[in-house]
Amino acid sequence: MRVLVAGASGVVGRQLLPQLTIAGHEVTGFARSAGTVDGVEMMAVNALDRAAVAAAVDRAAPEAIIHLLTAIPAQINPKRIDQDFAMTNRLRTEGTANLLGAARRAGVDRIIAQGLGYAYDPHGAGPATESEPLWRDPPRSFAPVLAALEQLEAAVQEVRGTVLRFGHLYGPGSSYAADGSFVQQVRARQVPIVGGGTATFSFTHARDAAAAIVAALEAPAPGIFNIVDDDPATMGRWLPVLADRLGAPAPRSVPTFLARAAVGGWGVAFMTQLRGADNARAKDVLGWQPEVPSWRLGFDLELDPLTVHGSKETLT
Repeated sequence: MRVLVAGASGVVGRQLLPQLTIAGHEVTGFARSAGTVDGVEMMAVNALDRAAVAAAVDRAAPEAIIHLLTAIPAQINPKRIDQDFAMTNRLRTEGTANLLGAARRAGVDRIIAQGLGYAYDPHGAGPATESEPLWRDPPRSFAPVLAALEQLEAAVQEVRGTVLRFGHLYGPGSSYAADGSFVQQVRARQVPIVGGGTATFSFTHARDAAAAIVAALEAPAPGIFNIVDDDPATMGRWLPVLADRLGAPAPRSVPTFLARAAVGGWGVAFMTQLRGADNARAKDVLGWQPEVPSWRLGFDLELDPLTVHGSKETLT
């Protein structure tokens, strides 16, 4: 089918374009600048410009639209996540409204949007299913990020679209890549284990995120799906493995009260309160399986063991 990818030049988009092409779809995309990515034409579109979005949708004449619009900085300051995500929040609210409005006028009824798989309320046992609530009382700086996500999900569900909640994305171009900001901080021993590292992470390789989008196109099902690997792990468990994989010093242990001054309320919550996600529904309904079932394998695939000083490229 004809597929338009909005936000096609990001971490997931760059993995998605070749998978869509291989699957036989006719693909166009738009991003902040025009050009060609993996043989796919990119239109330069400001997603906050309603007329420009409508014109791009009319030109592409798609049968399905993939919404991957974000503007996340390469390095995030957890003390000001509300500021760092301000543009992404607008893309998830105003940008979503523009995209869905254009889709409605063009008669496009198949919408797939990117959500977030680690915004679940932390007060619960085990990995969260899609039926469980998002954070009821989030840290203040994370509240506008969560509100924008909730608005995106509500808008997509209203048109019976599909929301794929990705976990902590890693792979080429991400902060967890060999040249990514988070990995550089781990190498410099700047990421401690705070309060025992009790936050549970569910990781998602970008290729698996892209494969889930293809699966949702081929087995359309409205609703929300967690797209995460099979191995949720606490930060106290996976961070030392990552450091060891990089040949970096072991992470320091820091009490919560000291960390709060450095990284703020959201930074502490990120390291101590996050809840993992359950992927059973995506497997059952979409027929999707993660190609990289564990972050352990994923770190091995993505991080060259000789890349101790960040001098080599991420494996692809």
